[in-house]
Amino acid sequence: MIAATDAISIEPIRTEHVESFHRALDAVSRERKYLSFLEAPPLEAVRAFVLDMIENGHPQFVAIADDTVVGWCDIRRQSRDTRVHCGTLGMGIMPFYRDKGLGARLMRRTLDTARQCGLHRVELSVHADNARAIALYEKIGFVHEGRARDAVLIDGRHIDSLNMAIIFG
Repeated sequence: MIAATDAISIEPIRTEHVESFHRALDAVSRERKYLSFLEAPPLEAVRAFVLDMIENGHPQFVAIADDTVVGWCDIRRQSRDTRVHCGTLGMGIMPFYRDKGLGARLMRRTLDTARQCGLHRVELSVHADNARAIALYEKIGFVHEGRARDAVLIDGRHIDSLNMAIIFG
């Protein structure tokens, strides 16, 4: 049985979510449309990423339906001294759960936490042909800052990448 979107919880990622998160990341990656991955990195690399996010207080939330990760949103703070006020956002939603407001719920929770953690700017890159994601980012308050032409190559097809950011006032 598929959970109604209002029954989906948004939670900070925990170590017990790693394997389910890995499966969700892999599923969205294998769609070959939305992410910079064509498949998820190995499980141990994803585990190391999640543990680093938790240990260093980087905001990372997962959407849980029936004890399964069906979406995620994370913001990784930049490491250079001149860029520690900035973070980079990544997210994904499993196909069945798209267009139901889950992405906005995940982003708002993650952005609120980023603001509380002292971040001033959050940036992202999105494939220029991903109209659904672009509309969501604009709705949340991200603004367009540039276009990287032919920045992505998937299955012999070049795709522009749009750079967007939100600045907390």
